[in-house]
Amino acid sequence: MRTIVFYLTLILISLIMNHAAAQEQNKEKIEALREQKIKITEQEKEALKLEIEHINKRLDDGDLNAEEARILKENAAKLRALNIENKHAIIDNKIALLERNQSTVLEEEKGFSIIDDGTGISINVDGEPWHFFEKRDKPPKYDRRTYSDPVVAIGFNNAIIEGQSLDDSPYKIGGSRFFELGWVWRTRVFDNSNFMRFTYGFSFQFNGLKPKDNQYFVINDEGQAELQEFEFELSKSKFRMDNLVFPIHFEFGPSRFRQTENTIRYSIQNQFRLGIGGYGGFNLSSRQKLKYDRAGENVKDKLKRGYNTTNFVYGLSAYAGFDGILLYIKYDLNPIFKDALVEQRNISLGLRCDL
Repeated sequence: MRTIVFYLTLILISLIMNHAAAQEQNKEKIEALREQKIKITEQEKEALKLEIEHINKRLDDGDLNAEEARILKENAAKLRALNIENKHAIIDNKIALLERNQSTVLEEEKGFSIIDDGTGISINVDGEPWHFFEKRDKPPKYDRRTYSDPVVAIGFNNAIIEGQSLDDSPYKIGGSRFFELGWVWRTRVFDNSNFMRFTYGFSFQFNGLKPKDNQYFVINDEGQAELQEFEFELSKSKFRMDNLVFPIHFEFGPSRFRQTENTIRYSIQNQFRLGIGGYGGFNLSSRQKLKYDRAGENVKDKLKRGYNTTNFVYGLSAYAGFDGILLYIKYDLNPIFKDALVEQRNISLGLRCDL
């Protein structure tokens, strides 16, 4: 009997100690939650302060008028007030739950989450926030003016020859092609309108010409490139010029205006675009590829020479279309060959894709 009483006493003491420990843990958790409410308020106020400073700077720079600035400030204040209200409500519910269960040690909600509250990024592990990457001096970028895209263009290539029409060209209309690969940046010209954009970048151009009538290019005694008939039957004759150019255009067209509490964006997706401009650059190399049959043997000659081509290339270009699919034309103002008796200038027509 004494043994039973002894064990019951131990159990009672253990329950009393656990109850006291649970109450103490609950008090500590409630106090931590109340401190978290204060910190949330401070973080939201700091985020609002940064947003107001950014709006005031845009007002001083002339990007906004007084009425627009007032509306943005009101929206920012409402957003931060709602953030505080909602976050406090969540914490108040946790406090109420702990207070109703004073005699029980409650398990905190466990898990892993990443939170961006506007002033920094915090990682929530087992209900405990760990703050990283404080964004005190870097508010979110409000107005993005410059975008960039890779550019690919492909199509038909030929040459405009002095005193001849394109129908009389010595180059195959369908067989002569060009390819272009580059990168372009697009910057809005005006502060409050996206109708005009300035585009600039770089491109690698590969302009190919396929001579007709079994001809190929040779350098004559005067050092000029000219077409001559090849001694064997050619199955392929192709001349290619590789250029590095730097195109610039003024681009026109409508766009969709999108504004949130923190951002302004102009979208040209699914909109008409027209670009007019030009390019300048350098000829990197010139080469010729010949395929023919000689005494029953298939021969492939790849000839990389200067061919007296112009070193500096420049010209005019334009494009028009919807979204990223555009009709594209370019015309070299420089002659293909230096000191030629009859000048030839490269011309290209095809499709351009802004990816």
